[in-house]
Amino acid sequence: MWRGARNEGVWRVVTKLVIDTDPGVDDAFAIALAALSEDVELLGVTTVFGNVGLDNTTRNARRVLALCKRGDVPVAEGAARPLVHPHPHRARYVHGVDGLSGRSAALPEPERPVERGGAVRLLARLLEDSDDPVTIVPIGPLTNIATLLAARPDLHHKIARVVIMGGALLHGNTSAAAEFNIWSDPEAAQRVLGGGEVPCVLVPMDLTYRCAVDRAWLDALAASGPVGAALTALTPDYLAHYRKALGWDGMVLHDAVAVAEAISPGILRTEAVPVAVETSFGPARGATLVDQRRPELRADTEVPETGAPVSVAVDTDVDALRTFFAERLTLS
Repeated sequence: MWRGARNEGVWRVVTKLVIDTDPGVDDAFAIALAALSEDVELLGVTTVFGNVGLDNTTRNARRVLALCKRGDVPVAEGAARPLVHPHPHRARYVHGVDGLSGRSAALPEPERPVERGGAVRLLARLLEDSDDPVTIVPIGPLTNIATLLAARPDLHHKIARVVIMGGALLHGNTSAAAEFNIWSDPEAAQRVLGGGEVPCVLVPMDLTYRCAVDRAWLDALAASGPVGAALTALTPDYLAHYRKALGWDGMVLHDAVAVAEAISPGILRTEAVPVAVETSFGPARGATLVDQRRPELRADTEVPETGAPVSVAVDTDVDALRTFFAERLTLS
């Protein structure tokens, strides 16, 4: 999961990371967080449908990497649709028509062509080539990750953790029950979270909402340098949505919270509990069923638990997390 690196006489713990993403404004912040962190070896980025279509998510990911001067990071296109059923709609009402408030073209042009062979092939190659286990951070629908786990069981041992932004404990954002990433491909989410094949951390929107940033935080980031200014310039449509969702002038950096945990394990407090995903076509489709009962009570029931428990993020030092974001996004 980690290796040591010496920088100006100080040994750092370096996390090997791959991000699977559907940019998306908060995805852009999350990619930049990893790309600018000196204690991260960003091995690659894979893209998936979600907030907008695959062409846009791939273009956006490549442009954010170009903004961060990370043309060394390979990008591969993944799934354009869910594993089984058609995707009902995108999240343009949150992220704008191009995923970045209509401002994707303001970012630098990509420095590197898209990798041939697709996302699953790139993920497999990066795992095969790594001497150490790799952390995968899916911050969009889980279609690519479910496909990788099914196609390459021989590589499960090369995955340190899968740190997932998704799910909700109390209520959803796309429906009353479901959070967008899980709702977008519930079958894939059940395959990953219920399979028990690799260690999973689930970062639900209940926690990410508590970590929202306000206008003052964004203004400070915009004034910090060219990267901070470029990132905050992508937020108008996103801010307009979250003013309604939050009731105040701020926004939620959902995906960056998951990337923070991937970079700095333990920055979020987690509880290991069984998790299942509702895959029926009723009103609860895409809901994450997180069993937070005491283990003694769960043991008394006759319903067998499948797979390994999932580490669900339930708390953090919110001020410290916001500082973590600001310090790393203002390195430029």
